[in-house]
Amino acid sequence: MRKRKFAGMLATLMLTAGVIAGCSSASTGGKSGDGGGTIKIGANLELSGGVASYGQSALEGLEFAFDEINKNGGVNGKKLELVKVDNKSDAGEATNAAIKLVSQDKVAAIVGAATSTNTLAQVQIVQDNKIPLLTPTGTSPTITNKDGKVNEFVFRTSFIDPFQGTVAANFAAKELKVKKAAILIDNSSDYAKGLAAAFKKSFAKNGGEIVSEEAYVAKDTDFRATLTRIKAKNPEFVFLPGYYEEVGLIVKQARELGITAPFMGGDGWDSPKLVEIAGAAALNNTYITNHYSSGDSDPVVQKFVKAFKEKYNGKSPDAFNALGYDSGYFLADAIKRAKSADPVKIKDAMAKTDGLQLVTGKVKLDKNHDPIKSAVILEYKDGQQVFKTKVNP
Repeated sequence: MRKRKFAGMLATLMLTAGVIAGCSSASTGGKSGDGGGTIKIGANLELSGGVASYGQSALEGLEFAFDEINKNGGVNGKKLELVKVDNKSDAGEATNAAIKLVSQDKVAAIVGAATSTNTLAQVQIVQDNKIPLLTPTGTSPTITNKDGKVNEFVFRTSFIDPFQGTVAANFAAKELKVKKAAILIDNSSDYAKGLAAAFKKSFAKNGGEIVSEEAYVAKDTDFRATLTRIKAKNPEFVFLPGYYEEVGLIVKQARELGITAPFMGGDGWDSPKLVEIAGAAALNNTYITNHYSSGDSDPVVQKFVKAFKEKYNGKSPDAFNALGYDSGYFLADAIKRAKSADPVKIKDAMAKTDGLQLVTGKVKLDKNHDPIKSAVILEYKDGQQVFKTKVNP
């Protein structure tokens, strides 16, 4: 077993070294992404595995955007060709997928991954090979800026964790008027840690007290002991910034244990499977911060919702659909302004994005390649997400 694992690791390292040494890119006069009449764009997404719901939704939105763009003549007279790779909800697979897209498929840019951890797994590859990476929904600040240094070729369409955590803390303190909160996080998740840190800091600024901090690990299924400890502290509110598979079980088991306090999380809750796992009744009195709501009356949002439902047989688009769609138009806008399929020129155009109207808001990138945009707060009522309010940065 160890020999096979070592051999696999060695193969990956050798392939990575080959990519870094020999990948054709714009900086060396190569033609990455330029397929004559098409421009190749990679999609490195979670199409199977633990968070497949996210990747599948992002892909639906991205494909929808590319279909519209291509029907309207493409970009600079060329069609956008999507090259899809399944990273299987695994960081190692995300690295391998990025290597394939860069070295074999020679894409002009990569969209993905859906989660922060799987996006971070690609950063070194795209930086070394000068290929822009755009994550639709990776919210960890370290994706675009590590230790005070901007990752030049890395961008995102979503807001970042500190903003999302701050919005949740302000909502708990100012709208729900709670003073004592518990925090329960996935200890293996960069995403959960980032939201929890921002929530804790902002909640304290609002005069709140964290009475309990507990953790679990992804793939756990029995949370009753942890929840019993939380219940003993009698919190008025529980912040749960995890992913839907564990969140659904946690909320369900919390209600079974008699915990009636409101729960709140981030965009990681946003999956149709959450209701299947937790049950509609258990999700009453729970809230999430998110990038968008199909219930938002904004005409731009409603136009998208109508078109999406027509394409996908009445399905209402979730936030991952919307951000995948926005990522397609974000990238197409940059390619159009770059007037080229050259990855470096596309990167330069992406960095200058300012005032681009997308479904999830009008986008202006800051110095870290993070969009300055609004968030929404949604409440679950009988299994349905209900738009509550929009919060500006």
